[in-house]
Amino acid sequence: MKNQQQSNNIYKWVLLGFLWVAYFLQQGTRQIYNAILPNIQTDFGVDSVKMGLVMTLFTIMYGLCVPFSGVLGDVISRKRIVVVGVLVFSIGIFFSGTVATIGMMILTYGIINAVGQSFYYPPSSSLLGQAHNDTRSTALSILQTAQYAGIVICSCVAGYLADLKIVQMPTFLSSVLGVEVAGWRLPFYIFGTIGVVWAFCLAFFMKDAKQQTSGEQKTTFLEAFKVVFSRPSALFLAVVFGFLVYIDVGFKTWMPTYMAETFFDGKLTSANSNFVIWVYCGAFFGVMIGSRICDKLFSKIKHIRFSLNLIGFFMTTPFLLLSANTDTLSVCKASLLLYGIFKGICDSCIFASVLDVVPARYRASGMGLMICGGFIIGSTSSTILGYIRQSVSLTAGISSLSIFCLLNVIMLFIIIKGFFKRDYVES
Repeated sequence: MKNQQQSNNIYKWVLLGFLWVAYFLQQGTRQIYNAILPNIQTDFGVDSVKMGLVMTLFTIMYGLCVPFSGVLGDVISRKRIVVVGVLVFSIGIFFSGTVATIGMMILTYGIINAVGQSFYYPPSSSLLGQAHNDTRSTALSILQTAQYAGIVICSCVAGYLADLKIVQMPTFLSSVLGVEVAGWRLPFYIFGTIGVVWAFCLAFFMKDAKQQTSGEQKTTFLEAFKVVFSRPSALFLAVVFGFLVYIDVGFKTWMPTYMAETFFDGKLTSANSNFVIWVYCGAFFGVMIGSRICDKLFSKIKHIRFSLNLIGFFMTTPFLLLSANTDTLSVCKASLLLYGIFKGICDSCIFASVLDVVPARYRASGMGLMICGGFIIGSTSSTILGYIRQSVSLTAGISSLSIFCLLNVIMLFIIIKGFFKRDYVES
């Protein structure tokens, strides 16, 4: 019994390592297209509207598919859903490097990639939450750092390779990929190949969690949706996550443009690197701080994850406003760092919060519904801010994101005071 417990304690951290790499690849490959978009556009010779259609369809497909991945994770095997998801999006990424038209890029990157990516996070976070009870916030927060690392590293690698223009292929690859390859295609080949290899590693070394006893009936789609929708805390949290995505997408899309126009003479590369470094360095520390606070206080304050989320959103508001309303670069950098810290605190709690108000049997479904709502709401952000930029100003557009920070504060307060006690699920 003691040996079994020790084995489980070791395996739960091994599981985290496997899922961290998979999440790194998922989030990192999601940034490749944006990082090398001008190079692809030049090769394909198409307008910006068609280039933007790739990411629009990606967002739509991801949002539509992610609830089904959550429910399937509760009905079938979470391990299998994770493995299939990583394999499918990696294949989509690899073949995105082979396409010659925007239509095929939409198919490989915008559709196949999106479907595969949608099947990763709900079941993986549910597996992790089931393996980590007392250390759940810490585990999910460490997993969150994979997003930050993936965004920064894959964007930089993709940008560097794209700048190489034409690359001579080694002899053993030339028969498959060609003697010479455009530099922008290499990130797709490299990260796609790594992803396929990692999917097989997950299949062979990852264990599946026990979902239910033999006496229990299988979870059905209708039952899962009914249980999640009957819990106000879960529904409010889905909207909170939607506004978080709205803020994140709008800020990531337009803040580098603001910095380029205000501080870097229109140089988007310098602005983007400064934005990524300051925000995600702060977020890395924030997510680790938030997770430790949650795990330390959870036994005494059951709603600590919701409360820390509330504090995080409240504190991001002034720094978001300051970053877009200053003409001093040092003030902007400091604001981005502090914004990142409190964003990280929110990130450390948001997914673990779902597991507090949804029964274990339906957690993948709850995660899927929350992510679905997030992407449906969040997909409108960059377009709305673009409209505000044209009609008012970019500063006004970015500043408007603070409204959604405060709306999240209000909704989290309502959850804590009105519904949490009723909806809380003892682990």
